[in-house]
Amino acid sequence: MQEKAGVVYVTADEMRRIDDVTIREFHVDVLMLMENAGRATATLVTRMLPRTTIGKRVACLVGGGNNGGDGMVAARHLANWGINVEVIAGTAKDRMKSAPLRQWDILEKMEIPILSADYVLRDYDLLIDGLIGYGLEGNPRDRVAMMIKNANGTGRPILALDLPSGMNATTGEIYDPCIKATATVTLALPKTGFLSPSASPYVGDLYLADISIPRKVYESFGQQKTLFQDDSLVKI
Repeated sequence: MQEKAGVVYVTADEMRRIDDVTIREFHVDVLMLMENAGRATATLVTRMLPRTTIGKRVACLVGGGNNGGDGMVAARHLANWGINVEVIAGTAKDRMKSAPLRQWDILEKMEIPILSADYVLRDYDLLIDGLIGYGLEGNPRDRVAMMIKNANGTGRPILALDLPSGMNATTGEIYDPCIKATATVTLALPKTGFLSPSASPYVGDLYLADISIPRKVYESFGQQKTLFQDDSLVKI
């Protein structure tokens, strides 16, 4: 845990404990956290796109964990707001964890396209990186590694969800490959890895999203300053 400008930065283990306390002691359901994370991400997408969002094309790259579930929630909101969104999955449906699987089922009912990892990225206006969460240690592999390379090769703006896929959340070590994001929307508290000089070119503009972590939990981890007031997104 480190502090910069009144904001506490946490390690992957500390963030894991924050999630655990929030869910276990305060009964804030993981689906609620996922909903808030996805909606905040979708809101930032609309701010990053040109003035008129109707008809804009967004691809949401998702893995099989909760980070991918956050991305699928974002895709759902963007579709509701008139944006042409497609989800590209790096994991088969039968290998999804339970919470993101719920999101997948909703997308199918909404008839939002879910494409396979070998899909060739077309001329999207923006890409969302929801491939890997804060638990990564070591190089991304297989289909996810291919998707990261393809995303970086498009030259399109990329919004990383929580942190760029391919970065160590605690140390900021850049694995091979790693998403090079235009902006990152990190959840609840920023990660200590962002403070590493090596991380800056991959994080881009850094935003913090309110996902309904109780204030008492923030305070127990040293965050005394109120981070969110009239907006669920704060640039830091």
